[in-house]
Amino acid sequence: MKTFASRSAPDRRLSVAPMLDRTDRHCRYFLRLISRRTLLYTEMVTTGALLHGDRDRLLGLDPAEHPVALQLGGSDPKELAACAHMAEQAGFDEINMNLGCPSDRVQSGRFGACLMAEPGLVADCIAAMQEAVSVPVTVKTRIGIDERDGYRELRDLVGALAAAGCDAVVVHARKAWLKGLSPKENREIPPLRYEVVQRLKGDFPKLPVVINGGVTTLAQARSLLRGLDGVMIGRAAYHNPWLLATADLEIFGDYRPPPSRRQVLAAYIAYLERKLAAGVPLHAMTRHILGLFRDRPGARRWRQAISGPAQRPGCDGSWLLEAAPLDP
Repeated sequence: MKTFASRSAPDRRLSVAPMLDRTDRHCRYFLRLISRRTLLYTEMVTTGALLHGDRDRLLGLDPAEHPVALQLGGSDPKELAACAHMAEQAGFDEINMNLGCPSDRVQSGRFGACLMAEPGLVADCIAAMQEAVSVPVTVKTRIGIDERDGYRELRDLVGALAAAGCDAVVVHARKAWLKGLSPKENREIPPLRYEVVQRLKGDFPKLPVVINGGVTTLAQARSLLRGLDGVMIGRAAYHNPWLLATADLEIFGDYRPPPSRRQVLAAYIAYLERKLAAGVPLHAMTRHILGLFRDRPGARRWRQAISGPAQRPGCDGSWLLEAAPLDP
């Protein structure tokens, strides 16, 4: 078994989850302006899309995004290895394999949560990617699927991953129902079982274990970090991105002062103007900043302003600072 310190790993104490139609390159650039240290993940990218689609678009990465991990969906070891190599060449700091998505589309492609039932195949995939890249290779999984939610089966899966050289395991502390629940319902209905993830860490003390699911505050994250190696926050960080503003200090001990909301917005406008000149639609970028002033006076007017002018052809970003509420 490899030693888990053998590769240069990003600091996983806090990360933002891979989220479909959310954590694209523009969202990641925006979140990086708020927190220098939080590890960011891409949306899941399938091996088929990378091998046969627009690689430049799918692997587009701004140097400012680091540290950033690419999440892959697939089940063919050779294809995953090839895609992991592409991702490393593009500059990603980590390759993460999706074992958690329960959607019908993902199941039909034989990847995501359904692969929890095939630990041998997943171990082969991890080993193949490890051979192909020098950056860490990790997995994001659930605690179980359908009726297969006993701890022993999860432990055996994680044991197989560790033996194959997996550098870290991110565990969504809910099981997934492959039939009968939508992806949204699978994020909310199966009960959270943090104790299962904590038990895994006890059984695999040398393997970095990161917990995901139901975390909405940094106080929760700090509490969970007492026994685990990292905490991953999902939609709470997307809808209320300013919760990351004190993460560098509270989680990472970085005492550099955080920027103000308006400073973040000014920096994002500069990015936005560059991308507009390259042909990126304005709404593709402004949609990610709707929550910047959440819970502040004027937040509703801010959201309305973005949802209005940003839809009209010919608009640029010059009006955003005028529309923004004053900083507290």
